[in-house]
Parts: sequence; C-alpha cells; structure tokens
Amino acid sequence: MPQYTLTYFDIEALGEPIRMLLSYGKIPFTDNRIDFEKDWAKFKAAMPMGQLPILEIDGKVMYQSMAISRYLAKQVGLSGANDLENYEIDNAADNINDFRAKIASAAYESHEEAKQHKYEILKKETIPFFLNKLDKIAEENNGHFALKKLTWADLYFTGLINYLNFIAQEDLLANHSNLRKVVENTHAAPGIKEWVAKRPKSNR
Repeated sequence: MPQYTLTYFDIEALGEPIRMLLSYGKIPFTDNRIDFEKDWAKFKAAMPMGQLPILEIDGKVMYQSMAISRYLAKQVGLSGANDLENYEIDNAADNINDFRAKIASAAYESHEEAKQHKYEILKKETIPFFLNKLDKIAEENNGHFALKKLTWADLYFTGLINYLNFIAQEDLLANHSNLRKVVENTHAAPGIKEWVAKRPKSNR
C-alpha cells in the first residue's frame, strides 16, 4: 500500500480538508505537523512553491491544496460521475476558496489602517454576501454543496470552517442553518466522524 505523508502546520486550515479526505477513504497517513515559529524557516526553501500543505505519496510530492483535494476526491469516491457533475463540485469549492481569500486578505493585511478598512468592508458587505449565497446553495442541495450528496466540496468547507471563523473573527455559521447542516453531515460521514473525534484540538 502506498505511504502517505501530509506535511502542514499544527492547525486545521488548509490541511484539514486533506486530512478529512484521507480519513474518509480510510487511507492511513502520517500527519506531519510543522511548528511555524521553530521549524518553518528551514522547511520553506525546500517546498515546491515555498508553501504548505504538501502531500507525499511514496515520495511523489504533491502541492496546492485544491489540486490535492481534487486528486484525493477521485481516489475516495467524492468527485463527480461525469464532467458536468465535476463542474458543479468544482464551482462550489471555488466559491468557498474565493470566500477564504477575501477573508484572508483582511486578516493578513500588514498595514493597520488598511486592515481596519478591509475588515469594515468584510463585515458589512463581503461576509453577508458570500454566506447568503453559500447558504442558499446548501439549502438547494439538502445540506450539501453539490449534487444533493456528500462531495469533496463539503469536506473542503467543513475542514476550513474553524480557520475561517478565526480569521473572520466571528461565528460564520451562527445565522446560517443550511451551512451548519453541511458541517453536521460531513462530520457524521464514516471515517470523518472518527477523525474529528481523535484529531488534535484547534480553533483554526
């Protein structure tokens, strides 16, 4: 059996959807967690694009979290049955990734005045817009993001949600019951349920 090693920081964030996909597929993996303060500087130069996560499969190094997720989704049966179904799943995942990028743009702004301005727009406009749109999609798909069933887009959102709450500085699910249902459905899935119960505790 191939040997899988996921290398990421000791948080959920972009590594968690990959951990969930591996767990759903009951694929044993080494969960290699890097201490950002102590170890990242010496690891960074060796990374393909100077960033994490990376997934190694028998020495083959994969990077870019979305690409890794799409690859694993095919391996574990959480991708579409045809090109149109894959489009629907990819569309949902890209919407979620756009949302993440908007929040991250404010959270990682280094100039304090610009950061405050970005957060104002984020809270008043961006977050309500995306949450309402995503919640509607989840409602139309019975607590999922595509095809009315569990797909990797659900795992992508659920894996990111603690991190998104952390950098958005609010509970993004508080007033969106359909998005909460996505998380509940994902957490209840075989393999993922067991992973969530044993994974290291993190607020992001």
